[in-house]
Amino acid sequence: MRSRSECAWRVGSGVRGALVVSFVIGALFRASPAEAYRPFDGTDADTAELGSFELEMGPVHWYDRGGQNYLIAPDTVLNLGIFPGTELVIDAQNFVALGALDGRPRDALLDTDVLIKHVFREGILQGKSGLSVAVEAGPLTPELHGSDAFGASADLILSYRWAWGALHFNEWPEYSREHRLDLFSGVIAEGPHEWLVRPVSEIFYEKDFKADQTVSALVGLIWTARESFVLDAAFRVARVGDQNEAEARLGFTWSLPVWGEPESAKSSVGQRGRF
Repeated sequence: MRSRSECAWRVGSGVRGALVVSFVIGALFRASPAEAYRPFDGTDADTAELGSFELEMGPVHWYDRGGQNYLIAPDTVLNLGIFPGTELVIDAQNFVALGALDGRPRDALLDTDVLIKHVFREGILQGKSGLSVAVEAGPLTPELHGSDAFGASADLILSYRWAWGALHFNEWPEYSREHRLDLFSGVIAEGPHEWLVRPVSEIFYEKDFKADQTVSALVGLIWTARESFVLDAAFRVARVGDQNEAEARLGFTWSLPVWGEPESAKSSVGQRGRF
């Protein structure tokens, strides 16, 4: 026979579960447009709407470098629109090694940072004319089972969209946690934004001025399942120094309002967010 406290716990759990389900359903019906930018290494010159939260999640990626396999579980980007044209960005990737690592920890939380992204020139991505220009900058924070030092990052982003697609340029210097200068130069190309499923690609060159250079190419697809929920899949190959690198990416972007009314809710039916 169950005790009264156990029964009460079960009833409480059921109520909590119902509240969680209700919150998720409500969020889906009151959601903001998902415009965050998976599955790329770079990004676009746009931000989350004021008061909107965007979760960019890759639940499990497969990653290989020089024959050493990893799962990236998860790859996470959190975006929150804190001012008009400005968002707070938090990044982290959890690497889980598959196989021996010569005594190193199997899990490592890497590529952690806290950034501010601001649109300095509103353009085509904000529903206006001309080039969209943004900067994303902030500290690289200490990693878990990685580098325990700080660094700094500043990414200049230029975006433009035509009827046939869009291009996004990233010029991204960093002062790494190892106290070295690193420069990332990349371009993202995507098909027409009105397509339900659109092809995408990214190429970039990255130079660590005291270590290796990286040449990378990615191809993939983005599927707008709902205005607030977008799925993505991509495959990336690269050459890092004298080693080959390969990665399979699969994830989603989910957006919901935290406070206020999304700008998209004020626009006419049929418009997709800021695009």
